[in-house]
Amino acid sequence: MVAFFREDRRTNLKAEDFKGKIALVTGGGSGIGRATALRFADGGTRVVVSDISAEAGEQTVELIKEAGGDALFARANMAEANEVEAMIRRTVDAYGRLDFAHNNAGIEGVKAPIVECTEENWDRVISVNLKGVWLCMKYEIAQMLKNGGGAIVNTSSVAGLTAVRNLPAYVASKHGVSGLTRAAAVEYAASGIRVNAVCPGIIRTPLIERITGGDPKEEAKRVAFALVGRMGRPEEVAEAVIWLCSERSSFIVGQTIVMDGGWTLHIV
Repeated sequence: MVAFFREDRRTNLKAEDFKGKIALVTGGGSGIGRATALRFADGGTRVVVSDISAEAGEQTVELIKEAGGDALFARANMAEANEVEAMIRRTVDAYGRLDFAHNNAGIEGVKAPIVECTEENWDRVISVNLKGVWLCMKYEIAQMLKNGGGAIVNTSSVAGLTAVRNLPAYVASKHGVSGLTRAAAVEYAASGIRVNAVCPGIIRTPLIERITGGDPKEEAKRVAFALVGRMGRPEEVAEAVIWLCSERSSFIVGQTIVMDGGWTLHIV
């Protein structure tokens, strides 16, 4: 395990913020979700990894266990209420409570401009990315209220603050996640549940690889908008998620933390 005892120098976090706590990470089979699940486990948090891909999710669990952590996999389609509810129920049945949640599962959908975007594609993206976050919070918050509090971090995107071409459903869904994060924060902050969001820019994940097709020229086009001149790493986003779940961020509520290497500052 990565040393997390006493105080973690990477983000100045204390082990007592996480040791013995329970975290749920959706979309935990790869990319940002996997990095966050591993980072939670570093601090002694027991982790429930959820993903629609059992193979990918189980791989994350194995990585945690190999490093000496405690984790289990709970498969769920975030667009299906019964599966999300079952995911939360399994978490509580196994570990007794839920302290942290990173609602990260999402899809980009089929690339096409608004006129060519199909209704099927629109519905699928909105169902997974926006309805899925709402369903997760619906059942997570209900459990956290029983615990007496908790912290939730949703994955939005720079596309939840601005726009990108040819992904209208994705842009709409991520704007929705940003707004839904604020709505939940307003409703439950007084109950001890803090809800925030991260807005990653171009991060080297399978989603970005699908969007660019692995074409170096397509990657370069997107990297050009990042003032730091590179893609971000999933682990960098995971650090922000962990910090937002810690007591070090206890006065941060309903915020969308932009992690884009300066993308949204770019002047054309």
